[in-house]
Formats: sequence, structure tokens, C-alpha cells
Amino acid sequence: MDFFVNGQKLDVTLEDEKKVGDILTSFEKTCETNDMATVGITIDGKKIDADSFDTAAAQVLAPETKIEMTVIAAAELQNSFKQLIGTFGTLAQKMKQVPVDLQSGKDAEAGKTVTELADRMDEFCHLTALSALFPDKYGTLKIDGKTVSEFFADFSGILSDFEKGLESSDTVMIGDLSEYEISPRLEAIVCALEALS
Repeated sequence: MDFFVNGQKLDVTLEDEKKVGDILTSFEKTCETNDMATVGITIDGKKIDADSFDTAAAQVLAPETKIEMTVIAAAELQNSFKQLIGTFGTLAQKMKQVPVDLQSGKDAEAGKTVTELADRMDEFCHLTALSALFPDKYGTLKIDGKTVSEFFADFSGILSDFEKGLESSDTVMIGDLSEYEISPRLEAIVCALEALS
């Protein structure tokens, strides 16, 4: 059997493990002990999802079985959140600058800021999804007094209006939303992430 974690082959000595599920259970205990969580499983080249997990776990181990695990450590997630503190702090200031950029013909600068906003929000959503794997550490994460899902439910409407403003080139709407709606919410994210540190 070949066993890989995050692309690195590990030497594994089998004891009483007979099925793939035995290996997965043992590995999960190791992850918990080391404050890590599994985020992906591939067996013999096939990604395993919730629907195929039971069938894969029942598979008998063979010399040619290849198990690949993707894991994330709580410390790694914490570092990613810490990096976003500075990023969102800078981005909040840039969003306040968007109306000025649009009024002074710096559309390209405003466009870069909007692209960065989309990329960083995507990254933040991904990290908050992963944070659910560590409920002891992140279960109490609140942004501006709201749970993450409540915050995004509120924020998604604003981002939707922002997108409409971009599509219609409504610089007044874009400017107002940038400065008075989006920037303060980015600052709220910074405060929430600082509270985690």
C-alpha cells in the first residue's frame, strides 16, 4: 500500500488494518491528536466524496492500493487568517479610494481594487469554510456581532448591488457602496480576525 499526505509519501507499517476504512480511522485519530483535519481523500486515483466514502472504506487493502490524503493544520489556517488581516486592512482603504479614482479618471486603478476585492473575498470564504473543521477554535467566530453565515447573507446583497453598479457603470452607486458599505465590512472582518489571534 502507498500512503501519501499532502503529496508526500509516508512509510506506513500495517498492523491489524485490513480495509481502507481501518487506515482512514487510524489516520483521523492522528489528525485529531495533531490539531489537523482531512480536507480531501483520493483512493486509487479516484476522489472520494460523502456518497462514495462507505464503499471506499469497505475496500480491502492490497499491495497496489494508493491512498492520498489532503490535510490542513489549525496553525496553517491561523496563519492564513493572520495574513488576511493586513490584506483586508489595506483593501478597506483602497475601497474608500474607489470613488476618488472613478471621479479622477483612474478607472484602471478602481478596476484593480475591485478584482482584488473579489479574489480576497473568495479566499476568505474558502478559509471560513475550512474553519468549520476546527469548531473548538473557530466556532465562536463573529463578524460585527454576527455569525459568519449571517454576515455573508447580509454582505452578499451589497456585493450583488455593487456588481449591478459595475455592469451599468453607475459610478455614484459604485462609489457609495465602496466607501460606505464594503469598506466598513472589510474593517469588521479585520477586527474579527484580530480577535482570533
